[in-house]
Amino acid sequence: MMGSAKWADLQVRMTSGLLLAGVGVTEVALGGWWFKALIVAASAVMLWELAVMLGAKAAAVAGGAAGAVALLLAEAIHGPVGLIVQLIAAAGVAALVKRDRTVGFAYAAAILLAASALMYFRDFFGGTWLFWLILVVIVTDVFGYFAGRLIGGPKFWPKVSPKKTWSGTIAGWVGAAAVGAVFLAVTKAGPALVWVSVLVSFASQMGDIAESAIKRRSGVKDSSRLIPGHGGLLDRFDGLMGASLMMLVLTLLLAAPVMRN
Repeated sequence: MMGSAKWADLQVRMTSGLLLAGVGVTEVALGGWWFKALIVAASAVMLWELAVMLGAKAAAVAGGAAGAVALLLAEAIHGPVGLIVQLIAAAGVAALVKRDRTVGFAYAAAILLAASALMYFRDFFGGTWLFWLILVVIVTDVFGYFAGRLIGGPKFWPKVSPKKTWSGTIAGWVGAAAVGAVFLAVTKAGPALVWVSVLVSFASQMGDIAESAIKRRSGVKDSSRLIPGHGGLLDRFDGLMGASLMMLVLTLLLAAPVMRN
């Protein structure tokens, strides 16, 4: 009974995950405003989920809409002015919540910045490297999920994320390194790609930890119930947020020597 309970959510998670993956692969391949529209819509939903978790009511919809508009403006403006637009939108979302407004502002800003980073990443590096980024996040999550349940062992950060284990965390790094090695073999990427993949994997895990901390402070299990087996969009894409923010930093430092098509 215990063994079957451990895997009770697997089928639902896989079905939902495959559907999400299908939509994501299609939009990434299309690129352009097809991809940007998906990112803007998803970001608006995540801002709504964040605001609701922190105590906002129906007005949180306005926060999501404001965030979507901010992303569109930032994409059109670029540069420091676009960043200021995003920070203003994040402050607007924080103003809607009833508690932890500093957390709300910081996380809303992270959502918007990560979304912009994904759009920039697709435009600048193309679909191949965006697929690499997404695949690193997916493999990190999948390896962590199975290793955590099959191996178990000490918890990684029990006060924040009780289910995350060291075995799952390390398995995620191993999986990410394997993804990096594959892309190293089939592209002209520099040798640093393997350890960059591990670093991005760790950032995705920290993205998951950050969202878990907010949920624990808010006393909720999931950010919403939009996705069967996964909860909300924040629950599904918190890791991608962390990974894209890490790549935003690494792009400035390592993009030229690491990623050459």
